[in-house]
Amino acid sequence: MDSYLVPAGYGEAEFVEKRSRFIGQLWRVESEVEAREKIDEVRKHYHDARHHCWCYVLRDGNVLRYGDDGEPQGTAGQPMLNVFLKEDITNAVCVVTRYFGGILLGAGGLTRAYGGTAKLALDAAGISRMRLWAVLAASCAYPLYERMRILVEKSGGVIENADFGTDVLLTILLPSEDVAAFQEKVTELSAGTVEVMVEEKRFQPGPV
Repeated sequence: MDSYLVPAGYGEAEFVEKRSRFIGQLWRVESEVEAREKIDEVRKHYHDARHHCWCYVLRDGNVLRYGDDGEPQGTAGQPMLNVFLKEDITNAVCVVTRYFGGILLGAGGLTRAYGGTAKLALDAAGISRMRLWAVLAASCAYPLYERMRILVEKSGGVIENADFGTDVLLTILLPSEDVAAFQEKVTELSAGTVEVMVEEKRFQPGPV
């Protein structure tokens, strides 16, 4: 199953240039309908703003859309979209709202402001990789916990939960294709005392 990069969550950022205020917002979405709904929500929330420039990119159907909302053509939506194309991010919608500060920025200034605000919103959201993950369960003695934690991290996984009882019961999220190699490393690390069980597999966002 393919893997691809998406926003990790919601991201918001602000940027001010010559008294113009730019508010960038970013969401992970799965359809054009969902993307359009987010754009409409922003328009309603910031109804007194002059511009709501937007872009979205969807993996299904290879959809790329953007709008300048009254700004000079090519100075807003396209620079925003370029941020996501450069980072290879998909299933994302970004809206940058501008409150005009009374000073013209010029085409270059607008391009930098809109593209820069979109990048700040992406930085705030973070990036996840959509892929097939295995949910693993393992129980280890307390002296092994820290070494297990480091092994999970080095293997590209994350500990979703740690239950500290008589032993430490770990719930681990790991790329599905790496499970066999991880199980071998755990066997070696624990001298065969820790067994790693696969509980389920999920296609979902996780660590890059």
